[in-house]
Parts: sequence; C-alpha cells; structure tokens
Amino acid sequence: MFRTALRNVFAHKARLLMTVLAVMLGVAFVSGTLVFTNTISSALEKSSAQGFDHVDVALTPGSTKAEGDKVSKEVKLTDATLKRARSVPGAASAYGVVSGYAAVADQDGKLVGNGFSTKGGNYWGSDDARYPLQDGTAPQGANQVALDAETAKRAGYKVGDQVRMSIDGPVLTPTVTGIFTTDDGNVAAGGSLALFDTATAQRLFHKQGAYDEIDVKAAGGTSQDQLKRAVDDALAAHGDDAVHTDTGRQLADDQAEMISTNMSSMKTMLLIFAGIALFVGIFIIANTFTMLVAQRTKELALMRAVGASRRQVTRSVLLEAFVVGAVAAVTGLAVGIGIGAGMRALLGRTGAILPDGPLVVSVGTVVTALVVGVLVTMLAAWLPGRRAAKIPPVAAMSAVHATATTKSLILRNTLGSLVSGVGVAAVLAATTMKGSDGQLPMGAGAALLVIGVFILTPLLSRPLIAAAAPVLRAFGISGKLARLNAVRNPRRTAATASALMIGLTLITGLTVIAGSVQTAIDKMAADSLKADYVVSMANGNALSPDVLKTLEGTDGVTATSGLSNSPSRIGDSTEYLTGVNGSTITKLAELPVDSGSFTVDGAKVVVDDDTAKDHGWTTGSTFTAAYEDGAKQKLTVAGVYEGNEMMRGIMVDAPTLNPHITDGASDMQVMLKTSGGASDATKDKLTKALGENPAIKIQDGKDISNEIAQMFTLMLNMLYGLLAMAVIVAVLGVINTLAMSVFERQQEIGMLRAIGIDRKGIKRMVRLESLVISLFGGVLGIGLGVFFGWAAGQLIGNSMTTYELIVPWARMGVFLALAAAVGILAALWPARRAARLNMLAAIKSE
Repeated sequence: MFRTALRNVFAHKARLLMTVLAVMLGVAFVSGTLVFTNTISSALEKSSAQGFDHVDVALTPGSTKAEGDKVSKEVKLTDATLKRARSVPGAASAYGVVSGYAAVADQDGKLVGNGFSTKGGNYWGSDDARYPLQDGTAPQGANQVALDAETAKRAGYKVGDQVRMSIDGPVLTPTVTGIFTTDDGNVAAGGSLALFDTATAQRLFHKQGAYDEIDVKAAGGTSQDQLKRAVDDALAAHGDDAVHTDTGRQLADDQAEMISTNMSSMKTMLLIFAGIALFVGIFIIANTFTMLVAQRTKELALMRAVGASRRQVTRSVLLEAFVVGAVAAVTGLAVGIGIGAGMRALLGRTGAILPDGPLVVSVGTVVTALVVGVLVTMLAAWLPGRRAAKIPPVAAMSAVHATATTKSLILRNTLGSLVSGVGVAAVLAATTMKGSDGQLPMGAGAALLVIGVFILTPLLSRPLIAAAAPVLRAFGISGKLARLNAVRNPRRTAATASALMIGLTLITGLTVIAGSVQTAIDKMAADSLKADYVVSMANGNALSPDVLKTLEGTDGVTATSGLSNSPSRIGDSTEYLTGVNGSTITKLAELPVDSGSFTVDGAKVVVDDDTAKDHGWTTGSTFTAAYEDGAKQKLTVAGVYEGNEMMRGIMVDAPTLNPHITDGASDMQVMLKTSGGASDATKDKLTKALGENPAIKIQDGKDISNEIAQMFTLMLNMLYGLLAMAVIVAVLGVINTLAMSVFERQQEIGMLRAIGIDRKGIKRMVRLESLVISLFGGVLGIGLGVFFGWAAGQLIGNSMTTYELIVPWARMGVFLALAAAVGILAALWPARRAARLNMLAAIKSE
C-alpha cells in the first residue's frame, strides 16, 4: 500500500501542485512569524541584559497601601536612602538614577526618536560607568547636556553645538558637552537619550532631592543575593519596608519576560492570520483529495476486490497526504525563514532601528512547521479517504462518482441549520452585553455561524447560483453550461466558494467596524469639543504649568482650561479627580447633562453618568473626598453628565483641587478658544508662543480625528495585508478545483467540441463557471462580514454612545469586484487547458 501511495503521488504531480502551494503558504506564514518574533525577542533581550551589567542590586520606590481615607502614595528614594545603600556591608558603590521624558529636536526642529522612547536622565559624577564618553566631557550645570552617539549622529550634533529640546513644555537650548555610548535597548531601537548632571535632572523632571532608582554595585566576593539581603536589612532598620529591591539578575530576567510578553501579542496576531490561511487551505486539500479519490474509484474498488481492507484504502490516501504535507512543510519552512529575515529588514526600513543579532531558527520553529504542514494535510485528506473506503467494491466498479444519499443530505442540512442557529443566537446575545463580557460569546458565536454556513453552502449554492441565470443567458450555451457545471457537484462548489468566503468575511467585517468607529470618534469630537485647540505633550505626559500661563497671555486667546488629574479616596475606592477651570469649561466642552447643571465651582462638582451610577449619586448628593495630601473635603454633585471616551469622571474646580496635589499641579491637556477660531495663522501664532517646541502637539478637532484615523488606517492596511494570504490561498483553491474539474470532464468537453462549440466557447464556459463560484463565495462573505460588523458595533455601541453602523457600500462593491477578479484570474489556466484538449483523444478518455 505504501508503494501504491507513492506511485499515486508521482502520477498526479501536477494535480497536487496547488495543494502543496496552499499548505506551503500557510506553513511559511507560521514559520516566518516564529522566526521573526524569536529573532527580535532574542536581540532585545540581549541588548537589555547588557544594560544591567553595572547593577547588582536595584532599589525602586514602592507604594503605601490605600486604606480608609488614605490614598496610596509612592515612597520616595532620597539622598538618605542612597547613603544607607552605599554603606551596607558588601557594597562597593551606589548611585542614584533620575529619568524622565526629554524630547530632542534635530537641526530642522523635528523630534528625534520615536516619541515614547525619547528619554532623559542623569550622568552620575564626572565618570559614569553606564555611559562611556566617546567625545567631550560630562555635563555640569543647567545649560549643559550629553547625548547618546546614535542621536547625535541622526540629529547632526557634535560637542559644542546648542541643542533644542523640551522636558515638559518650555524649550531649552543647552550646549552639548559630551557624546556617550550606551547599551540601552530603547536607544538601540531608535529612541534618544539626553543626560544632565544629577541636580539639573532632578529639577527638570520635578524630582528635587529624589531618585527613580538607586543602583548598588557589589564588592569583590559578595554575591547579588548576599548584597540584597544586606540592603533589605538596612532598609528595614530605618522603616523603609515599602522600598522594593531586586538583584540585577532578576531585573534582566523580568525585562526578558516583559519583552517576551510584548512580543507574544504580535506573535499571536500573526499566528491567527497564519491559522486562517491554513484553515482556508484545508478546503483546497479536502477538495483535491475528494476529486483524486473520485477519479480513482474504480482503481480503489479493484484493490478492495483483490483483498485490501477499508483501513488499508484509508491508510493509502493518508500516506499520499503525508508525502504531500511533508514536501509542503519542508518547502514552507525554507520560505518562512526567508519571510522572517525579510520582515526584520522591512521593519528596519520603516525607521525602527533594531539591535543587532543573528537570525533565530529554533528547534521549536522547525518542529512546529513540519508538524503543522503534515497534520493539516492529513486531517483534510482523512474524510475523503474514509469516504472512499466505505464505497462497496461492486458499486464502485460500475460508477465513477458516488452521489450523496438523501439521508446524508438531510443530515448535513439539519446539522448546518442547528450550528448556524446556535451561532446566530450567541452573537445576538453578545450584542446585549457590555465591554469585554460579550467578546467571548460573540467570538464563539461567529465561529459557529461560519461553520454552520459552510455546512449549508451546498444547499445555498443552488438558489444563489440560479439567481445568476438571467445574466448567464446572455452568453448563450456557454453561460447555461457554466451554471449547470457550477451546481453539478454542490459539495465541491461549496468547498471552493467557502475558502474565498472566509477571507472576505473577515475583510468586510473589519472594514465595517473600522469605518463605524472612526465616524463615531469624529462625531464625538465634533459634539463634545467646543475648544478651537487642545494642547498636549507628544508622549502623553503632563505639561509644564508654564504652558497654561503662556497660552493665557497669548494675544487672541479668549478662554483656557487645563485638565489635571489627582487620585482621591471616596469611601472604599480610589477615584481620579479632574481639575478644570470652572468658569470656562462650558465654553470649551459640551457634554449633555442628564440632571442638574454643569456647574464646577468651589465644592460643587459634576460627575459622569457611569461614576454616578456606581456610587448611587444623583444631583444634590454629597460625598467626602480624601485628597492625596491627606486633606478631606465634602463635595456636592451639582450635575450628572454623559461621559465619553474623550471626557469623563469627576470634574472639580482647579483652584479647589490643585493645592492638594503633592507633586504640584500639572495639566495633561490645555483646551483653549481663540477670537479668530481655528486656522493655520492661529496655529502658527500658538506654535511660536510656545517656542516652536517639537514635544508639544497643538490640535484642533479635525487634527484629533485625523490622528485617530491614521491609526485605524494603518491597522486596517496591516490586517488587509495579512488577510491577503488567505485570499491567495483561496485563488489557488479555485484554480485547483477548475483544473481537476476540466480533467474529469475531458470526455464531455470533447463531445461539446465535436457538436460545434469552438475553443472560445469552451474557454468562456470555464471562465463563467469560475466567475459564478467566486461571486457566490463573495456574496456569502460580504453578507456575513456586514452581519458581524453590525454585531460587533452593537457591542462597541454599548460603551460608545456616538457609535452608529456605517456600511461603506463603495468598498463593498470593490470587494465584490475583487471576488469577480479572483474568479477570472483563477480560470485563465484551466480555461486555456480545456480549450486545447484534442477532441478525439478526449472522447476516448475515461
């Protein structure tokens, strides 16, 4: 049986080529994903581990527990803590680390680095082992800074140059006194690092007399664990139990785990799309082996007649699948390694500078690729093999095709209806839920519905394809034959169309959701934002208080309000209070009021509807807030408003809240209105007033919407690219089905040629058949995609009040045209092959 299986594989090389390609693409995607993510993870882990070479024990601030009216507070690391750490037995040295956001502009005034990794810190003393100087000297005083070598190179700075930069708002112009090298993984990934002397860093980052971390180096003969125990004892003796201590080895391990966790989300997403491609490939493999088995029915029957058992026949088909899967898996692994290397190079070209490191092809990647390729192929071939083995030898010898029995059709349609019904019920039930509660039911329901529709596709194919009859009649006999051929074998048509259906379902659903969410955000910005501009930091950090003062004094600015945040204890929970300018907030924001009035003044506050519901508050309710400095105040709810994703929470008048913010009030945003309204000239005036600061964003409502739209567009384009793999596999499926169908119908095509249909007519017949099957799959996919888009929108709408379903009909038309193009392109080779058949040889064939 093994020799027979091998003979059949080599006898049908051309027919199995499309199956090999389908499996190979899926395996290549899986192995490429694993190679890419493993390579990046390994490089980042090695780079980050080097950053802990000078750390044996690190002290970081802990937090006090929030109990009763007490707000959780972060314990500060002071010079006293540093002195204690330096004096413990076994410590060779210790230094304090200060870090924060430091935006560096290049010679053209543009931000260097990628925003969130534009960092600043302190250079310890005149010689810091962490940052060896490549040129110049250590920074000293308020007007000196040192830059990392990569940033200096990209921005075009050298020792002696003045550099434009910003910490939290105001523009600074210190002189570059030194250029250093670093193993910092953020710098290696394209970020920037600017270092000041310790006193300057503490002042600029608002950490006077405090450190973010204290790093201790062990003396010779002292292990990291011994040093940690000594430091813990010293801290406990002085009541500093809330300070965390970790060994350098533990920090490196935690960093590696964090990198692995961050990469796992990317890996999971890519593997999901690889799984979709493989799932679509299953239809092609099943189709291929079903047709191969049908064409060899007499051969298999003869084997049964001479003594082969059912199990041996099934095993023979599975052996063929094993050989095909093994070839596809090995080829896919090789292609996947190339894809992994290409993805890394492509990521580098987008501006993301990655640490150096070798291409990682792990044993796990190799095993996964081989196992996935072989198992998927054998799984898809098992059912056709089992079906072939069940055909009685006598029946098989007399008929090439065994038609499905009425019982099997009733069973299939009943099962499909039940699965689809359960899927629809689960999806509809999920639409009534809120937030993440509905995600799992909706995902499970969507999967069941897709499976149910696939099971019902043979039943659906007849009426839907029949609907195309009036159009096909225009093509004469070729059109009529194309329609009859498309419904001749409903199971084969269903499997072919379903491969395309799955890809278009996902593409359509994502398009509907993205378009609807974007419209909701535009509406939210238009409805709730009356301010002409919103000013914020590029990285989302707090602004300097100087920014609000500068804007208030700018000519043409008529109203301003900062938005500051501060935690408070209300009852047994921690709630964040938002400080606003009570006299101007109604001029800058328009939030519908459910009850009371939008009055923010002194002890009067307004609360969003969700927070009010959670605490059982209504207009006139009073509650006691314990501020972060420990002070308490009774506040009165003047009004309850409808919150949204842009503005929500408890709003308090800034003069009431700000004195209780322990580290000084800092606005996360500043909203402002101008006499001239939003215009390019007004924006230029504000930009100049703020010193043309590269770290500050000045956005009107349209800018905010466009920023979010760019994120959605980028995400959608990336998903389109990933789903293109599934569409390519579906195209291969249509080609494979048509090619094998042409082979099956050689005699029939020869007869059609003999009675007068020319080659053009044969080509037209095959092309129209392909077009009808592809459009059938396209209609099902777009229909399901719109339904899933609506259902997911209902779930989103439960938490986003401005959400409404937007069906982009133009894009739906493009997707349907894409399905038609798939059908036309897929039919080129099979149609040409059918037209070139020798009619006499075809009539003689069996």
